[in-house]
Amino acid sequence: MIYDVIVIGGGPAGMMAAARAGELGARVLLVEKNNQLGVKLLATGHGRCNFTNALADKKETISVYGKNYKFLFSAFSKFSVRSAINFFARLGVVTKEEDNGRIFAKSDKAGDIKQALIKYLKKSNVEVKLNAEVKKVIAKDKKIEKIILASGEEIFANNFIITTGGKSYAETGSTGDGYKWLSDLEHKIITPRPALTPVTVKEKFIKNLEGLSLKNIKLSVYENKKKIISRAGEIIFTSDGVSGPAIIDLSEKIGAILPTPTFLRIDFKPEMETAQLDKKLQNDFHLAANKMFKNYLTGLVPPKLVPVIIKLTGINEKKQVNAITKLERQNLVSALKEFTLEVKELKGFTKAMITAGGVDVKEVDPKTMRSKIYKNLYLAGEILDLDGPTGGYNLQICWSTGYVAGESVNF
Repeated sequence: MIYDVIVIGGGPAGMMAAARAGELGARVLLVEKNNQLGVKLLATGHGRCNFTNALADKKETISVYGKNYKFLFSAFSKFSVRSAINFFARLGVVTKEEDNGRIFAKSDKAGDIKQALIKYLKKSNVEVKLNAEVKKVIAKDKKIEKIILASGEEIFANNFIITTGGKSYAETGSTGDGYKWLSDLEHKIITPRPALTPVTVKEKFIKNLEGLSLKNIKLSVYENKKKIISRAGEIIFTSDGVSGPAIIDLSEKIGAILPTPTFLRIDFKPEMETAQLDKKLQNDFHLAANKMFKNYLTGLVPPKLVPVIIKLTGINEKKQVNAITKLERQNLVSALKEFTLEVKELKGFTKAMITAGGVDVKEVDPKTMRSKIYKNLYLAGEILDLDGPTGGYNLQICWSTGYVAGESVNF
């Protein structure tokens, strides 16, 4: 049997592409190497699945997708954030919006999103083949001819959609197989690198801050002494570095700078300018004249941070605050406004939520997701050189590009 479409990869983009093509009448085979579909989908949002973001396709915010954001204009116009919300609603998923535009299933269960997609696949009469690892993609005369499975089975189709994802969360099956096939097919691959990942730092004292979570801080990234980017939000200190939404959203920028010396500068008091904070400390020291420095700090910063601030400032913890010198006070201001850590490395693909890099989008038609090299090959999802911040932005790429790919195949 020759299928109209073979979709390789049963993640969010693959399920969407396969079901859309099937809905339009194509004979579709969805090939997945795991024993179930949507394995990575279940892990997103700590099992809650933040499946899109209300701001993802807005003109004023779409640039968060980086240098290739214009590639998404056409796909988002065909399948928007509103389309995604309505799509899941039609499949029985009641949704809700939380802070920063994040959209979830009201049940807070990623499984509801997965089951909705499986329902869509069944309604679209898509044939699913699990435990089927693709070893080779065979082309002839600039046209994909067939795939060869690890079992040796050969499967033929008139069209192929590759949605194998990136290299993050390898335990879910994202091992970068698609990059090898497409490189062999002469597609240009922008070097994959981990994105949305924690970072490790060189300072050993960071171990003492493990587990400390701070909201409403300002985090800046420096290349040597040059500020590259800043972000306000939440961070969490780990045993060897920093995690949390603010740092994770900046991790791709950090990865692009490394191995050039890269520094994180944390402002614990972003609501006050430096001069305002200095004035506050002077007033505090006057009002609490006999209080020991250590005891004063417990009202200023979280307890875990107190010993680190004491060490950085060089102020004796038992010193009365009214005896603190101007220089010591300035050191305290600096420790609170310019708490600096040197980046050692990113955590890597094992901890990365997504992969940056992938197939060069210049070689893909943004209106159809069709390869400009192979007329019967389409690409969608994370395998493309597209990525955004946390908060549902990346799943919207999957829905939009997957829908367009499935809709565009000729059969």
